[in-house]
Amino acid sequence: MVGVATANAARRRGFSVVLIDRREAGSETSYGNAGILSSGSIFPLNMPNLWRNLPAYLTNRNAALRWNPAWALRNARWVAGFLANASPERTKPRATALRGLIAASLSVHRAWIVEAGAAARIRETGWLKAWRSDATATAKAEQAALADYGIKSELLDRQAISALEPGILPVYSVGLLHTETASVDSPGAVVKAYAQMFAASGGEIRRADIQAIAGDGDGWRVMLAGGEVRARHVVVALGPWSKDLLQTLGYRVPLGFERGYHQHFSPNPSRPLARPIHDSDKGFLITPMEQGIRITTGVELTDRDAPSSLAQLDAVVPQARGVVEFGEAVGEPWRGSRPTLPDSLPMIGPAPRHAGLWLAFGHQHIGFTTGAGTGLAIAAMIGGVAPPFDVAAFLPSRYL
Repeated sequence: MVGVATANAARRRGFSVVLIDRREAGSETSYGNAGILSSGSIFPLNMPNLWRNLPAYLTNRNAALRWNPAWALRNARWVAGFLANASPERTKPRATALRGLIAASLSVHRAWIVEAGAAARIRETGWLKAWRSDATATAKAEQAALADYGIKSELLDRQAISALEPGILPVYSVGLLHTETASVDSPGAVVKAYAQMFAASGGEIRRADIQAIAGDGDGWRVMLAGGEVRARHVVVALGPWSKDLLQTLGYRVPLGFERGYHQHFSPNPSRPLARPIHDSDKGFLITPMEQGIRITTGVELTDRDAPSSLAQLDAVVPQARGVVEFGEAVGEPWRGSRPTLPDSLPMIGPAPRHAGLWLAFGHQHIGFTTGAGTGLAIAAMIGGVAPPFDVAAFLPSRYL
């Protein structure tokens, strides 16, 4: 999403743009998320309440978070930086920054998805965060925190949840409906539609592996397996693979990988879901997709390319069956890596030591939402004009 959105935004500013991807657009990390265009995802995982939940996470049996001790030891600086940002004084600046990025992104998505001919994929039904326990105080606190940033939500009791989602079983005692949030029935298909829109506007899409990038006078050479591309500007928007490419230029990017899994199941047409539901107590999200009911897991902290571990998925699928009826698995489990910097904010802006090199990655769990705003900002900066929101908190120079 980030790369395709940046290509679209740059093309709309009149630039000649080549979008290079080793696979078809929308086939990697952007494929496997919950498809939420979220207005309220302004609070990252490393918030002050992380300290309260840490003892449960350290047991390594919590469905919301599993971690590899060997990875944690090898990446102790990233872990320390991630925890250090879970402080009260670091909350407001990051939430304010993300609010600006998300607001810009949602406006673009709602326009582009229509222009791209994919309007039938968007659902303006919000998304529901729900608690099985009596968490009214927690839900009210979250609602108040969102309201401080101008984000609307509705507090629901058990009866209101049943009225909203009559197809689910009455397992939730309280819910918070994010009313200004939309979702789509196939995030991968939406990215592909944006890519097709880019190509129709005169942009070029090239399927190739990027082997290296190197300065070339006042521009850049992008070396591919079967040739090269020369350009005045290069945008690195490779998600969890960005770190590898930038290392060849001497940048040491403190990037962690919050891996996640999903599995599709055949839906029961008589018990439909209208929107994504986040089960806060059990640590999973369930959402209706084109491919079926998609169950997504929490976070697995380990190496990006480590073998898959389906423990989290195995733990939450039975819990999800207690929420809504669905049938057998459809296809194989999927795994992706969400690139996360220690402050849970993406890098959006110029590389500090190389003119014409721009960085756009590290969007943790919300890259599908925030890719559009990121593209607007990068394209604006390349064009020498101010971005549509304050990018100061996202500048790569804070780490590089």
